[in-house]
Amino acid sequence: MEEMMAPGTSMLPCNGEIENGFCKGNMSAIEENKEISDDLNQPNAGKPPRNNPGMRHCISQASLAATSALEPKTVMIGLRSPSSDNCAYVPIFRSGSCSDMGPKTYMEDEHIRVDNLREYVDDSKGLLSQGAFYGVFDGHGGVDAASFTQKNLLKFIVNDSHFPSMVKKAVRNAFAKADNALADTKSLDSTSGTTALVALILGRTMLIANAGDSRAVLGKRGRAIELSKDHKPNATSEKLRIEKLGGTIFDGYLNGQLSVARALGDWHIKGAKGSKGPLSSEPEFEEVVLSEEDEFLIIGCDGLWDVMSSQYAVTIVRKELMLHNDPEKCSKFLVKEALKRNSCDNLTALVICFSHDPPPRIEIPRTTRRRSISAEGLDLLKGVLSDI
Repeated sequence: MEEMMAPGTSMLPCNGEIENGFCKGNMSAIEENKEISDDLNQPNAGKPPRNNPGMRHCISQASLAATSALEPKTVMIGLRSPSSDNCAYVPIFRSGSCSDMGPKTYMEDEHIRVDNLREYVDDSKGLLSQGAFYGVFDGHGGVDAASFTQKNLLKFIVNDSHFPSMVKKAVRNAFAKADNALADTKSLDSTSGTTALVALILGRTMLIANAGDSRAVLGKRGRAIELSKDHKPNATSEKLRIEKLGGTIFDGYLNGQLSVARALGDWHIKGAKGSKGPLSSEPEFEEVVLSEEDEFLIIGCDGLWDVMSSQYAVTIVRKELMLHNDPEKCSKFLVKEALKRNSCDNLTALVICFSHDPPPRIEIPRTTRRRSISAEGLDLLKGVLSDI
């Protein structure tokens, strides 16, 4: 598996007024309307192993600060951080990742980490703001689809004519191009498929694009904010779409064969290009403007989320960051925890931090109000207890 990473900045050409480090004219273009999904059809064809690596090495671009820098600040929960609305806030990007084959006999997960988007964007694009790109690709039916998508999706995005002025359209086009390429490239197994979840960040604006059942979760002062939906066939919106297009769901599987409702590849199931079927390669989008309360992002394949909740993952990552401030160790901790909980799948976890500093301690303000039970309430309680 090839990993991409880097430290740094990047930005859009400004054709209008600059506000908060952003060009108004450019950033408004990211708000384009979403198109309706181009749905397609697929089964889950298990493929023999293509490669059989053991534990993938866990790598990080976090540089640990001095010991004194690891001492977290303290914020009061329930009180808005005074800097959260600071217009001058600009996130930094440092990340770590870890993958493990788990109990399976072969590895089909791939992922990508780019902390410095500028190194992958032509100068003619003229990016003005810091940028980063992250993604997880959970393959099935062989590793071809996941490996191809991991190597090419970012290139398809930044080379699209709509990037960076119309980011959603560029990402949507890139998903479609990758999907079609999996059908046209003779060296690839057309029966292979993959889910795809990516996070593209320009300045403070983070765009999540998801097709499949991987998940992106934002850690916001200790709270878990899910930024993607698991595209399972039984999910209400996916079930309605599948049935409308003539598909069926049997025991949680699309057409009795596939455990996801959206994926790239699997052209032996989709049939002719352009045909509408229950399986869709259309990504679903979520956009967030980052603030100082947004501490980190977790991206993981379904093998992780099958055995732990989003809130639990955020809680343990925050706790670990307060100890050592290293996203690589956090991603490794998540994978090990999932293995302890008997995950039955390949495992991949990415942790992306938006600050050089560890998360601050959170304290709940004490109240001076004294709470007591009334005499009537005490008598009622005595009566209830005496009847037990």
